[in-house]
Amino acid sequence: MKHLKYLPVILLTALIASCQQGEKKTEIPVVGFVDAFQDASIAPARTGFIDALKKNGFEDKKNITIDYSNALGSIPTLTQIVNRFVSHKVDLMATCTTLSSITAAQKTKTIPIFMMVSPTVKLMNMEDASGKGQANLFGAVEDLNYIDTSFSNIPKFMKPKAGKLVVGMIYNQSEPQSVDAKKRIQADADKLNITLVALPLNSSAEAQLVTKSLLSKNIDAFFANPDNSVFASFETILKSCDQANVPIFTSEAGLVQRGAVAAFGADIYQWGYQAGEQAAQYLKTKSTAGLQPEMVKVRRRVYNAAAAKKYKITVPSNFEAVK
Repeated sequence: MKHLKYLPVILLTALIASCQQGEKKTEIPVVGFVDAFQDASIAPARTGFIDALKKNGFEDKKNITIDYSNALGSIPTLTQIVNRFVSHKVDLMATCTTLSSITAAQKTKTIPIFMMVSPTVKLMNMEDASGKGQANLFGAVEDLNYIDTSFSNIPKFMKPKAGKLVVGMIYNQSEPQSVDAKKRIQADADKLNITLVALPLNSSAEAQLVTKSLLSKNIDAFFANPDNSVFASFETILKSCDQANVPIFTSEAGLVQRGAVAAFGADIYQWGYQAGEQAAQYLKTKSTAGLQPEMVKVRRRVYNAAAAKKYKITVPSNFEAVK
């Protein structure tokens, strides 16, 4: 009869075990978001991505977890962040800028990657022999076609000081996208009868020295091409150009807010939003069926009123002032 005194305990234990078995285990999806560096121009992409998720019913700390990390321009740190996401088996990765997208693609072939502020898979040299990219790459990407329009805007804004218009640029010779952009811009310059002076660099740390060397060559304007080194060191470039009285034109709308005169380029917020819509579809369906990297949909012609006034530039009517 002694064993009867343990019966309530046994029954309670059995009841708890039964309830636990009957409960459906639910896990909150984890989104691993990685920025390659801290930059005011690309920050709206993250905001757009998160807004798209929220509009589609996915909100951080409610029904999803957004694990955000910024590598602050450090390649080793970027690698560590991506490795952590892979080892923790996040449900998807969101990658902002080229370096983040390339690093993520190199580290996983299974976790869906939703890219933004990144070029096409082809421009990242990540296609296989048959011309296909990895099956886990999605999001919104950009090619170099818009650079033609961006660069051709320069003669509409200004006249040369003497003879042919001379435009200078710097490019990162270690970034395939930047090298391809330089080739594209050279072809545009030749068509427009513009003299292009292009100097290479290897990192943003060299930007000040290389920019000053470029400015010593009597350029009429500076073209800020889509280059991570340009993004990271733009304030340094802007200061040097302003001191030399040389206006900056660009293909990146975000750089106009930071002091460039004008641009024709992707709306960075909408770029992130577009990638976020794809990520939301994946979270809803748990399937990547029908998803693929798609071209940026929203581009804008914008100008900086203060910069235009400084350089006494008359802006065409189809450009809108940035706020």
